[in-house]
Amino acid sequence: MRFTYHTSGTCSKQIDFEIENNVIRQVLFTGGCHGNLQGISRLVQGMTCDDAISKLEGIRCGYKLTSCPDQLAKALKEALAQ
Repeated sequence: MRFTYHTSGTCSKQIDFEIENNVIRQVLFTGGCHGNLQGISRLVQGMTCDDAISKLEGIRCGYKLTSCPDQLAKALKEALAQ
């Protein structure tokens, strides 16, 4: 299934992602640090949602209370709850 998540508190504005049988197939961030977010997207491809959430949840960006990886974890949790 394809999902769109509108981020909060980060430079990226949106995350589009695809999950199939609890496995992340594709992630695309809109905005933010392009190189870093491409790296995160590639690293989580093929990973289960649960593994990605456990690795990314709670990461902060500088003084911010969240980060793009943390927002991806929130997006995945929201998608799994649907």
